[in-house]
Amino acid sequence: MTSPDRRLRVAILGSGNIGSDLLSKVMTSDLLECTLFIGRNLTSKGMVRAVSMGIPVSDKSIEALVADPDICDLVFDATSALSHTRHAAILKEMGRSVIDLTPSNLGRMCVPAVNLDDCLTEQNVNMVTCGGQGSIPLAKVISEVCGGVRYIETISQIASRSAGPATRVNIDEYIGTTERGIREFTGCPRTKAILNLNPAHPPVNMQVTVLALVDEPDLDRLVPAIDDMVERIQAYVPGYRVIVPPILENGRLAMMVGVRGRGDYLPAYAGNLDIINCAAIAVAEGHARLLGERSASAPSDPGAEGGIA
Repeated sequence: MTSPDRRLRVAILGSGNIGSDLLSKVMTSDLLECTLFIGRNLTSKGMVRAVSMGIPVSDKSIEALVADPDICDLVFDATSALSHTRHAAILKEMGRSVIDLTPSNLGRMCVPAVNLDDCLTEQNVNMVTCGGQGSIPLAKVISEVCGGVRYIETISQIASRSAGPATRVNIDEYIGTTERGIREFTGCPRTKAILNLNPAHPPVNMQVTVLALVDEPDLDRLVPAIDDMVERIQAYVPGYRVIVPPILENGRLAMMVGVRGRGDYLPAYAGNLDIINCAAIAVAEGHARLLGERSASAPSDPGAEGGIA
């Protein structure tokens, strides 16, 4: 448990690019503290960097948390979908909250601009995918404003250099999880997700296109509703912006957004990694605020009426 005068203690499981960028974001948060950075190789770039920052590290993977379950309040899992399947069962048995940054299809799907408050009491929160974080809020608005949504397609273009080994290994899981996320948040029966890795030099920023077939398009209501949603996303992903506002094209709705990263650890063009990490931090900080509020409202005297025995 945390209190108003103590930061939420988090462990980061996975010392690659995503884990290293998460560490940078945790270090700048007023609500979070990294108490353990976990990988498998103490000589890896991410582990060496963490040591230089004075962060406790371990090369024992999930076993480091099993050996010392009280070292953290919450775990970020930045490994792979396959690994998280194993980690999820262990962390559930330990009673530790986890924010899953892999496309594992486990846990409660969360897009902070859409359902953050509903997820803060969940033991396992899944951040869907980078494409899901970029497209689901837009798809959700379409489903709420326009009648008869029959099909939604999202196309994410990212710089090839920002797609690391775990991303490439998990492409099938990425597609399936993104499509499921859009269906779950919108109720649309048919969805499709496409991921393009662009080898251009200089590297391109992330771009997300959303296409939809609807029976009753309403641009007069849709455009301001999209603007409102984009503003909500920008509260935790500053580099998220509209490139092409909603338009009707050949009988379908189309729009495009771009994502440029904050450049905390990763290059700014790696908006695909930045958006999912920013979303994960938003969830963790939501946990911290909720637990802080609970601690502040609890009676200071355990023996008082309504206190905890």
